[in-house]
Amino acid sequence: MRPSSPVRRALAGALVLAAGAAAAADYPERPIRLIISSAAGGSPDVVSRILAAELVKQMGQQIIIDNRPGGAQTIGTELVVRANPDGYTIGYANVVTLAINKALLPKQPYDPDRDLALVGQFLSTYNLLGVTNSLPVKSVRELIDYAKQNPGKLLNASSGNGTTGHLGGELFKIMTGTQIVHVPYKGSPQGITDLIAGQVQVMFDNLTSISPHVRSGKVRGLGVSSPKRSPIFPDIPSVAETVRGYETNSWGGIVVPVRTPKAIVVKLNAEINKALQSPALKERYAAIEADPVGGTSEQFAAFVKKETVKWADVVKKSGAKLD
Repeated sequence: MRPSSPVRRALAGALVLAAGAAAAADYPERPIRLIISSAAGGSPDVVSRILAAELVKQMGQQIIIDNRPGGAQTIGTELVVRANPDGYTIGYANVVTLAINKALLPKQPYDPDRDLALVGQFLSTYNLLGVTNSLPVKSVRELIDYAKQNPGKLLNASSGNGTTGHLGGELFKIMTGTQIVHVPYKGSPQGITDLIAGQVQVMFDNLTSISPHVRSGKVRGLGVSSPKRSPIFPDIPSVAETVRGYETNSWGGIVVPVRTPKAIVVKLNAEINKALQSPALKERYAAIEADPVGGTSEQFAAFVKKETVKWADVVKKSGAKLD
């Protein structure tokens, strides 16, 4: 007597779970490819490499970093989506790829909610408003006044379309009534290079990538995007001290193709959470003002839903568009 359809489906599901568990037991057996949808040297690259170094120690396999910038971070993300779902291609995904682009890019070559499995969030950080040293402003208030006296003459670099550097600048403009021209780059390093040279005058960028240049005096820091001052820059006020209610933050996590076995997703999540407890990682993140987060895949998914609503509102209010 043949088993009924529900029984056959249950047996098939059990076999899939058993196969996934068996695969996870030996995972990883070879190097893992980590795709980062932004340029080498930028904030996503820096924080991901710090995490990867700990995962290599724990998992005993090399993690190969593959930087694929461009297309408002859709190029690298699509590579993750189309990859073999076996756990050997993972991706860095952030506020841009998982939240902002849903509002800013209504037509993407994939659906992040449908085509990606969220493994876990691993960090959060804020931005810093920096200006080129040749610009005659020393505070957020002076920047606002200068921008109003020179409408459309200031150039605001960002690490790319749709980033929090882009939308943070758009939000700043709408909240201050200023006209500043957005100039997108393929990553933070290129934008910062031109900021130092005076080719652009303003930049909102992650603390993780711009802070070394502020410390060295190559960039003048005017304000941080957190509600309160940053512990690593106690003398730099928050932008909100001048522009009440201003706040932007960046975050990131690990994703895999949606059909990746659940057992591998669970194992990766556990390894990430273990790495975030490493004293070496905590020390390196603290030095660049990145906060380790951690948590379950389900917590990450709930957080992404909330952030999607928040950034859709910012895009709508600011009128942000791709430049």
